[in-house]
Amino acid sequence: MDDTPSYKGILTRCLRHGRDQEFIHSSALHNLRPSYLPRTDHLSLPQMATLTFARTPVIHVLFLAHLLLSDYGLITGVVSLGINYGQVGNNLLPPEKVLTLLSNLHVTKARIYDTNPQVLTTFANSNVDLIVTVENDMLAHLVDPQEALQWVSTRVKPYIPVTKISGIAVGNEILTDNDQTLVSNLVPAMISIHSALVQLGLDSDIHVSTPNSLAVLAESYPPSAGVFKPELYGAMPQFLQFLSTTKAPFWVNAYPYYAYKDDPSNVSLDYVLFNSNPGIIDPYTKLQYDNMLYAQVDAVIFAIARMGYGDIEVRISETGWPSKGDANEYGATIENAKIYNKNLMRRQFGNEGTPLRPNERLEVYVFALFNEDMKPGPTSERNYGLFLPDGTMAYNVVGPSGSAPMGICRIGEFWSLVYWMSVYLLMLSLW
Repeated sequence: MDDTPSYKGILTRCLRHGRDQEFIHSSALHNLRPSYLPRTDHLSLPQMATLTFARTPVIHVLFLAHLLLSDYGLITGVVSLGINYGQVGNNLLPPEKVLTLLSNLHVTKARIYDTNPQVLTTFANSNVDLIVTVENDMLAHLVDPQEALQWVSTRVKPYIPVTKISGIAVGNEILTDNDQTLVSNLVPAMISIHSALVQLGLDSDIHVSTPNSLAVLAESYPPSAGVFKPELYGAMPQFLQFLSTTKAPFWVNAYPYYAYKDDPSNVSLDYVLFNSNPGIIDPYTKLQYDNMLYAQVDAVIFAIARMGYGDIEVRISETGWPSKGDANEYGATIENAKIYNKNLMRRQFGNEGTPLRPNERLEVYVFALFNEDMKPGPTSERNYGLFLPDGTMAYNVVGPSGSAPMGICRIGEFWSLVYWMSVYLLMLSLW
């Protein structure tokens, strides 16, 4: 049998390996070229594109450009950022209008803070992937495996698969709560809920974790010094073992805003807002950080590694910036909120990772979708929303079309288009 690679086989390898040009310039590919085509192994990507376009009928160029720029195209596959959909308000839009709002924004991931049946029913057959939440006061009941099975059977299973549910957040910021009963119940409740998912055949689609406050860290600067507080050494190993065993992420609520608010004289506003700034260099890893959020995430990764777990993914369950605050809440302004969230979205749409894990896209859920007028606490707590309760923008973080952050189209995305058009047209010529 002739073991010379086939055209389609090489094309498959090209597609699987993305921008790995060794497959485009491989000797196998050039050995298969028709004699009328010149060799291209010495050409750069732009030169190869020019040569290929020149030898290809215009109709194929137009077809591929349409395909790539359409909703089915290869370069539109940027993973959407998530949004926290809180409902602590008496004047919020009904779920069906919220779904329309999210759809218009092309938001495909959301987290809710309960298992509201109206939301779960409304989001059926939509493109929005949900994380649901077990309220803190339910943990004591769900330690019991039978209670957990009943909870999953009535609160989650009836809505699947028409409603996409990918995660269950067990409580919120439990490990830093002063209630030690809550802390002691956390992991047993997570184990019971996961066991219920296994029993119902849902564990491969739904992960179980819990959002943590950044206050779980005793040290976060520099990032390589990240370490958990000593008082958590009792609960943390069991928690991390559960995450590692079930392949679930470590969720953290990270707010650079608080660092600036508490010390505006010494914390650079540009550094916390993702603006251009000198940044910091970790003296031990020599990694450079141009924003505080990524530094906070890497500090958590180092803290987890110090406990013996280097395989756990860290995701951001909440981050945001208030557009209004009390007199002592420095930095809580519309302008800062707009800059923070717009810059964060640009980075999300660039599929960025942190300096410590640059090749692993950082998953982020922005807090929050709406200003919620019934939340207790300082004024800032009621003003984290990207939108007002009636669905109008609190400030503009989207482009003219209302569907994506402005400025997310980068030179790299242009060359991604050129690359895939080159692959397609070159293979078409070889066929």
